[in-house]
Amino acid sequence: MAEVTISDPARDRLLHGPLALTVLRFGAPLAAAMVLQVVFNLVDQYIIARLPPALSDASLDALGICDMVAALGTILSYGVSSATATLVAQARGRGDRREVAEIAWGSVGLVTLMGLAFGAVAILGADVIVHHLLGAKGLVRELAGAYLRVIVGGIVTVFLMFQVTAVQRAMGQSKLPLAVFAAGNVLNLFLAVLLVYGDGPAPTLFAWGPPIARAFGLPRWGVVGAAWATVIARAVVMVPPLWLLHRTLRVSELGARLLPSRPVMRRIVALAWPTSTQFSVRIAAVLLVIALVHHFFTTPGNSDAGTAYALCLRMETMALFVSMGWGGAAQTLVGTNIGAGLFDRARRAAWITGAYNVLTMLGLAALFIGQGERFLRFFTTQDVIVRRAQDYLAVVGPSYAAFGFAIVLGNALVGAGSTRLALRIDLVLVLLVQFPLMLAVTAALRLPPSGLWAAVVAVNIVSAVVYTLVARKESSWHSSTA
Repeated sequence: MAEVTISDPARDRLLHGPLALTVLRFGAPLAAAMVLQVVFNLVDQYIIARLPPALSDASLDALGICDMVAALGTILSYGVSSATATLVAQARGRGDRREVAEIAWGSVGLVTLMGLAFGAVAILGADVIVHHLLGAKGLVRELAGAYLRVIVGGIVTVFLMFQVTAVQRAMGQSKLPLAVFAAGNVLNLFLAVLLVYGDGPAPTLFAWGPPIARAFGLPRWGVVGAAWATVIARAVVMVPPLWLLHRTLRVSELGARLLPSRPVMRRIVALAWPTSTQFSVRIAAVLLVIALVHHFFTTPGNSDAGTAYALCLRMETMALFVSMGWGGAAQTLVGTNIGAGLFDRARRAAWITGAYNVLTMLGLAALFIGQGERFLRFFTTQDVIVRRAQDYLAVVGPSYAAFGFAIVLGNALVGAGSTRLALRIDLVLVLLVQFPLMLAVTAALRLPPSGLWAAVVAVNIVSAVVYTLVARKESSWHSSTA
C-alpha cells in the first residue's frame, strides 16, 4: 500500500523548531489541560464539602477511594492512548497519513470496548472493591459503593476523552485538549450543583441551583449526583472533538475502520500492555497507601486519617496529572523525532521536558505547603483533619520534583518505543522497594502515619535516580517501533 505523505507546520516545529521553546510551547498547554482534568474532581470535592458536616467528611473520604479506583481504569486505557500516540507520532515523523488514520481511528473503537468492560466490573463488584480490598467502613463504605458504580460504570467517557486528546497531541495539536477540559469543567460545575443539592438547601454561592433542579424535578443525590455530573459532562464535551478527529484524519477518504486491523492491533497491544501495566503498578502503589491508611489508622466511627489523606491525594493527583501532561509532550517529541531519525534531538527533548516539569513540581510543592491550610479549609472545617493533611504535605511535597522527573523520563522512553524497559523499572521499584518498605513501616513496625509518609518520599527519590541512570544510556533510546 502506497504511503500518503504529509508536511505541516506543527510537525515541522516538532522536528526543526528551537528545542527549548518548542518544548515549552507544546508541553505547557498539555500540562494545563491535565490541571483542568484534575479540576473535574476538585469541583466535585468543593461542592460536596458544602453538604452537612455529618455527611461531607465521609463523602470526601469516599471520593478519595473511588477516584483512585477510577484512576486505575484510566491508566489501563492510558496504555492504549500512550501506544497510539507513539505510533501516530512516529508515523507522522515518517510522513504517512494513511497509517496515522488507521492507527488513530481504530484505537477509538478499541478504548470504547475497554471502557464498557471495565465499567461492568465496577458495577458488579463495587462493595468488594471499596470494603474488602480498600477497607472502607460504615457510612464511607455505603457512599463509596454508590459513587463507584456511577463514576466507574461510566468510565468509557474518560477513556474516550484521554484517547482523543492523546491522538490530537500526537498530531501536534496541544491546545485542543485544553479547550476540551475547560468546557467539560464548566458543564460539570453546572450539573454538579443541580444533582448534588437538587431542590434542597444549597450554599449562597450556588443558590441558583435548587430552583432549576425543582423546575426539572431533579432529586438531591449528594455524592452520587457529583458522579453523574462528571459522567454526563465528559460525554457531552467529547462529541465535537470526535467529529473533528474524524474529519482531520480523513477517515472516510482513507478507509480507516473504527476497530483496528489485526496487524495494527498487534502493534498497539505490543506497546500498550507494558505501559498499562507500568502505570497500573504505580496506581496500585497509591491504592496500597489508601488501604494501609484505612486498615491501620481509621475505625468505623473515625475516618479522620482517611479523609486527610483523601484531601492530600487530590492535591497529589494534580502533581501526577501535570507530570503526565509534560510526559505526554516528551513522548510525542521523542516519538516524532525518532520517526524522522533525529535521535540526538529526541534525547535532548526528553531532558528539557523533564527540567520544565521539575520547575513545575517545585512550584506546586511550594504552593501546597505555603497555602495548603487555606486550600484544605475549602473542604473541611475539622482542625484535626487539616493538621493531619498538612503533616503529609510538609513531608511529601518537596519530593514531587523527583516524582515528576521520573514520570517524564518514563514517558520519553515510551516515546522511543522502550515500553518494556520502563515497565521493568517500575516493577522493580514498586514490587521490590515500595511495597515491602510500606508494609514494614505499618504492619511490622507499627509506626505512625509519618513513617508511611517518609517511605513515600524515599521511593520518589529512588525512582528519579534510577530513571536518570537508565536515560543516560544511549541504548535506551534505540528501541523504536518504526
